[in-house]
Formats: sequence, C-alpha cells, structure tokens
Amino acid sequence: MVDKLKIGITCYPTLGGSGVVATELGKLLAEKGHEVHFITHSMPFRLGKFDKNIFYHEVEVNDYYVFKYPPYDLSLASKLAQVAKIEELDLLHVHYAIPHAVCALLAKQMVGDHLKVVTTLHGTDITVLAQDESLSDLIRYAINGSDAVTAVSKDLINETRNTLSIEKEIDLTYNFVDKRIYYPRDVTALKREFVRPGEKLLIHISNFRPVKRVMDVIEVFAKVHRQVPSRLLFVGEGPDLSKVMARVKELGLMERVIFCGKQDDVAQIISLADVMILPSEKESFGLVALEAMACGVPTVGSDTGGIPELITHGETGFLESVGDTTSMAEDVLMLLRDEEMYRRFSKACLYRAQVYFCNNVITAQYEQIYYRVLGKQSPEINLESQKLSCLGK
Repeated sequence: MVDKLKIGITCYPTLGGSGVVATELGKLLAEKGHEVHFITHSMPFRLGKFDKNIFYHEVEVNDYYVFKYPPYDLSLASKLAQVAKIEELDLLHVHYAIPHAVCALLAKQMVGDHLKVVTTLHGTDITVLAQDESLSDLIRYAINGSDAVTAVSKDLINETRNTLSIEKEIDLTYNFVDKRIYYPRDVTALKREFVRPGEKLLIHISNFRPVKRVMDVIEVFAKVHRQVPSRLLFVGEGPDLSKVMARVKELGLMERVIFCGKQDDVAQIISLADVMILPSEKESFGLVALEAMACGVPTVGSDTGGIPELITHGETGFLESVGDTTSMAEDVLMLLRDEEMYRRFSKACLYRAQVYFCNNVITAQYEQIYYRVLGKQSPEINLESQKLSCLGK
C-alpha cells in the first residue's frame, strides 16, 4: 500500500499563474488522499469549497516596533517550521525560490533533515530577480539547497542553468489545467451581450505589466478590426492599464474594447473568445494560453520563452517575433476568415491540452518527485494510461 503524504504548500495566494497552479495542485493532491496544508499570508483565492484533506495556516507578521519593515520572511519561516512540527509534514512544496524556498530551508534547519523541500521555479525569480547581483547568490543557495527543483518549461531550465551556473538536476513539470474546469462551454446567450451578429471577439488576459506588451494587443486588434468587425476583451489589471486605456481612446476604439478587470471564472470568459492574443516579451510558460487551448481557443503570440513548448505553430496557434504586430494581425485574420482552419486548430488545441497538459499527468509527475525525495516507494504510474484517461478513454 502506498503511503499518503502530508504536504505543506506555500505560494503567492492572490495573484499570478503560480498561485493558481499551486492551489489547483494542492486540491488535486487532496482528492487523491494526501493531506495538504496551505501556509500563506492569506487564503488562496482559488481554494474553493471545503475539503477534509485541505488545511489553511495563515502567516501573521509581527510588527514589532524595532523593525523598520515587517519581517514577513522570518514570520513565514517560523510558521513553516511550526506547522511542519505540529502536523508532522513530510515535505514543503514552495513556489518561487525567494522568499519561499529560502524560508523553507530555514524551517528545515529548525525541524530536521527529515523534512524535505521541493521548489518550483515559475520564471520571475530567474528572469528578473536573478539578474540582480544582490539576489543571485541567494537564489542559487535556495535552488542548490532544495531536495528537488522543478521548472515549468525547458526554456526556464536552460535560463536557470545559464544565469546561475546551476548544475543540480531540475525536473521539467509543465503547468496544467483541470479538464473538469477548462473545456469548451456553450456561451451562445452570454456572447450576444458582448458582440453583435457577424462580429468576432479577441481576448487578452494578463497583469498589465510592461513585459506583457499589452500595447501590442491594441495594435493587433486595430489592424484586425479594419478588415473584420471585431471587439476586444481585456481581463486583468496592472501598471500599464491607464496607458492602454489612453491608447484605445486615441485610436477611437473605446466602444470596441471591453475592460473586465480581474475575474475568477476565467474558463467561461475564455469560451466567449475566438482568439487569444499573447504578445509578451517573455513568458516562462504562458498559462493563459493553455487555459485558452483547453477551451478550444487558438492563441496568436510571441515566439519567446516557454510559449513555443505550449503552442504548436501552424497547428494550435501562431507564433511571431516579439513586437511583430503586423504578422500577428495577419495570423488572427486567417483564423477568423477560414472556418475550416479554425475548426482544425480548435480541435488540435483540445487534444494537446488534454493529453500533454492534463491535471492527471502533471499531478502524477509531482507525486513521483515527492516519493523520490522522501525515499519512499512510488506508486506504479503509467503516464500513457493517464493521458488516455484525460481524453476520457
């Protein structure tokens, strides 16, 4: 009989794809009988309904008067150690090298070597923070000190090795979607509230940071709308939002662009769209493109980072050079004008999402890593049968 594990998970609970993936992973592990403890500064927004195998522990920061800044890192490390002792955790699975992996390693020193640390790299701690010499040694320490390290794309693994001269083994574990949540939905009635008959709907979802190149989304949409009546749906908020709104107004497209802000039910919103636009300057994976793929919606985006590992050019979407809004617009127009091509792409999207990025497959991969670092017998897992189960076969 395979041992059920006691797993602590730490992530950013309220923003970003990493928090979504970490929370969904925890829920799936709980469904399989593992005991999962979320240790974060606030309740993960995707945690959802009550589950007997899921527990939440809030990290409270001590605002002692001698501290110039609230010491969140120390409070997190202390809480991780406390929960690990009381709940007798087998391992901590932390998302991001800093501060989470560093705090987990400190907690391990307090608790003992029997507590293992698995660190998942999602991108920013390598593509942004590791470029800062004042932080690079700390990130390297966190990675080398972890009992196992995973990354969400081959591109991120390569960048981690090249940036930090890391020789440690890094497991490739792609992000995933839960096929019970992300699937093509009949939103015919709802779509009539957004577009008129004959119009197409494009969508972009992000945190509106400069790296997302949201201004490029507008340029692509403007080019598309000149030839095919369309509307653009923006989901999310962030520092570039005011610039985006100003540009939309400048182009006279305010009546054509819908700003939805942050939304929880992303699967239903994506199902409204015909094409996802993702022109980012850098993406370690591109979770929104996978979410779109699982809903049968092709993506037109940048040929950069981990996106080519997700989107198959000419099959599930199109990839162009960063900033090439003309080619991106031409790709979108091809999809909107050629119904047979669109159906083919949509079908390929569903197959690829369900086979290669299915929750069953990726959860099983994480389980194998957990058992490996704990030196425990791993359950017999046939990944091919897992893929077939994702297809409902």
